[in-house]
Amino acid sequence: MSKRRCHISISADGFVADQNLSEENPLGEGGERLHDGAVSLAAWRESHDKQGGEVNESTPIMEETLENVDAGVMGRNVFGPVGGGDWGDEQWNGWWGDDPPYHNDVFILAHHPREPAEMAGGTTFHFVTDGIERALKRAKESADGQDVRLWCGAQVIQQYLAGGSWASSGSTSFRCCSGTALASSATSGAPRPGLSRSGRSRRPASRTSRTE
Repeated sequence: MSKRRCHISISADGFVADQNLSEENPLGEGGERLHDGAVSLAAWRESHDKQGGEVNESTPIMEETLENVDAGVMGRNVFGPVGGGDWGDEQWNGWWGDDPPYHNDVFILAHHPREPAEMAGGTTFHFVTDGIERALKRAKESADGQDVRLWCGAQVIQQYLAGGSWASSGSTSFRCCSGTALASSATSGAPRPGLSRSGRSRRPASRTSRTE
């Protein structure tokens, strides 16, 4: 059965990025700390064509996030560049170089239209301007029975939940695996909303919490 997955790292006090986002620091100054536990794993590094890494109790969790995925949906702020807006003359192709680590179709939620960007390694970025429901539908068709990963900020996840599509998606279920980083973000910029429909949740997420 095809699933729609969301994987997001948040701090214990509810932040998913730090302040002063830029091309040099897409997660803000210090924001990469939220992902130290994942980036250090051999399973993550292998998926990004990097050498070395650790094998520990988190390895099976990371391996599971990489299995059976054949399409994705990504928010514009995750794809970049910082500030968004019209694409202009410069064809921004994300933060990942010529060979992004996805190797499948990724559908970008955007306000400004653009032709698909075919990258090395099988990744193609598609730019969807007619809403998250359409992006999810196209991603599910592209995945052809495999899972769809939601690579997006918490605001986009809230749109998905608030829209009720998780409840009417037929054979497709929604799964959320949330990792908690304990690095303090008390002096960070504005917090990102949590996954509750009523706004930001103050309760830290479990490292292996999951709803299906």
